[in-house]
Amino acid sequence: MAPPAAVVTDIEGTTTRISFVHDVLFPYARARLPAFLAERGAEPDVASALAEVRRVAPHAPELATLRAWMDADAKVTPLKTLQGLIWGEGYESGALRGELYADVAPLLRAWQASGVRLYVYSSGSEAAQKLLFRHTQEGDLTALFSGFFDTRIGAKREAASYAAIAAAAGLQAADMLFLSDVGAELDAAAAAGWRTCQLLRPQDAAVPALGHPHAATFDAVATAFGLCVASA
Repeated sequence: MAPPAAVVTDIEGTTTRISFVHDVLFPYARARLPAFLAERGAEPDVASALAEVRRVAPHAPELATLRAWMDADAKVTPLKTLQGLIWGEGYESGALRGELYADVAPLLRAWQASGVRLYVYSSGSEAAQKLLFRHTQEGDLTALFSGFFDTRIGAKREAASYAAIAAAAGLQAADMLFLSDVGAELDAAAAAGWRTCQLLRPQDAAVPALGHPHAATFDAVATAFGLCVASA
């Protein structure tokens, strides 16, 4: 079988350790949230997100709703939008820096240079995705990607979301490879006709999912799917 024409990658547990998101990014956003809303609540992006919070939870204070969603790690678009804006401040100030596993950047560069199109699909907002890949220890990697997708395209555990991404990319489902650590997401991608591979990073202790190839690194993904390997 020919190598995939496009690789779509998750972030948390796939390119980046789960603890970075939960131990660094989430606490930073939670601590900064009250002051951020007070200082920037009238800005269009922030005001639009807050309006959506009020629409979804009209009988609770916005701050309380957002904190409850944070506690539940809810995949709710207005929360992800606001977290992304807060993280943007942190990245720009130098308080935050995007973290990737050591094997990720070399393989992304090799795949993109060989003509494979790269995309990100994460529950974090598109803005947050770009911030992480723009401010990595390997430099700005955003130019490697042909596109970024978040929950606005659909939920990650629904096959229709993957069909929509393939349509947006102008590619057949069979030409798409999805990398994630979460079995239910891989199941949804496979149901849409995609190829899949589960990343089982030892540091993240992901549970192996049935019906999908497994890999511990992007190097192993390259070998399994006939993708270009990183040069020495």
